[in-house]
Amino acid sequence: MSKTRTIFICQNCGTNSPKWMGKCVNCGAWNSFVEELVEPKSKSISVVPVSKTKPQLLEDISSENRERIITSDTELNRVLGGGIVQGSLILIGGEPGIGKSTLLLQVVLQTKGLRTLYVSGEESEQQLKMRAERIRQNNNDIFVYAETSVESIVQQIEQVQPQLLVIDSIQTLETSMIESAAGSVSQIRETTHVIQQYAKRNNLPVFIVGHITKEGTIAGPKVLEHIVDTVLQFEGDRNYNYRILRTIKNRFGSTAELGIYEMRGDGMRAVTNPSELLITQRDEMVSGVAIAVTMEGMRALLVEVQALVSPAVYGTPQRSATGYDLRRLSMILAVLDKRCGFRFGAKDVFLNIAGGLRVEDPAVDLAVVAALLSSYEDAAISNKFAFSGEVGLSGEIRAVNKVEQRIAEASKLGYEKIFISKYNPRVKSEEAEINLVKTVAEFYKKLF
Repeated sequence: MSKTRTIFICQNCGTNSPKWMGKCVNCGAWNSFVEELVEPKSKSISVVPVSKTKPQLLEDISSENRERIITSDTELNRVLGGGIVQGSLILIGGEPGIGKSTLLLQVVLQTKGLRTLYVSGEESEQQLKMRAERIRQNNNDIFVYAETSVESIVQQIEQVQPQLLVIDSIQTLETSMIESAAGSVSQIRETTHVIQQYAKRNNLPVFIVGHITKEGTIAGPKVLEHIVDTVLQFEGDRNYNYRILRTIKNRFGSTAELGIYEMRGDGMRAVTNPSELLITQRDEMVSGVAIAVTMEGMRALLVEVQALVSPAVYGTPQRSATGYDLRRLSMILAVLDKRCGFRFGAKDVFLNIAGGLRVEDPAVDLAVVAALLSSYEDAAISNKFAFSGEVGLSGEIRAVNKVEQRIAEASKLGYEKIFISKYNPRVKSEEAEINLVKTVAEFYKKLF
């Protein structure tokens, strides 16, 4: 009979060592090794009995598509690829207080006729009741269970027989077969494995809430993300009300989708038109403002680019960018200086993406150029103009992808003139005028 032994496991990446180390040789984290007891394999827990099934030929396996569970949340349905797949494990991670628990509780409260077991290891039943009252939703098909023991949870699942299971959060669960504390690598790996076995066996979809580390990754071993079928990242800025739900991994759909929510006092509101949050409504036109058509996943968004160019008060001109890459801003300023003769070297330049959004799409470059030139000349740009194009080092306006979707979104929102690269495929629009530009100098002449 094997004996229990002690090892040291890095709580950041899961690397194990027979002795304690100050720095992990795998991920480089300091003071992350924690002593844990390793039980003999004969004591490992399993909720699935030994199966006597035999291998099947691939052509003999039924390929019928299982029906998805369509929730009341259109944004969540889009991110998941059309709804919740039966028997799937969905891991949702995010910073503390970002709204993960509120989102999941709101979804199950609004989806009628879905028998749900909400397991909370962080809040009591009374706290969940208070949260549900704040959301102002009621559903008689939801069972709440405040427990951290995975054995007790499996027992209650057998009794309730839910159609959907929510675990909040996986870092609070523990099993008596592992001696380490809840939240350790061993506990997370073992409890997730137990839930996965039960879910696949009983065709039960499961939402799992996961904490994240200070680096922004989901806490626990990397195997956690490999076990689950879908990984969602819930993110946002605490200074703004909007939240973004991104797909990191999805075995049943695209990873290019994202959902946008607005955090309110009564819960999350799905934003079907994200541009309403990202574009400032103003009565009069001001200089230094341009509208960019960008892509977030498969969705076209219109964002407001704000620029301020002023004479440098101090000897060294300042360069500041919020929501945009500062190095790319410096490159665009150098192009305008070299190719068009604008003297930004003696100017302070401040750039901001309104709404707190951070954009990485190169197609925003053309709107950045428009905003900079507008502030430089102190001439306002019409609020019916939109821009989408990448700026190259030689001053050319490069083509961007998915230009048809960008134009369609801008036209739908009432923009009358759209500037794109001349090198894009010919695109026609009945609602808006398409302006093709080849270089930055040509763009300046057409704009002003």
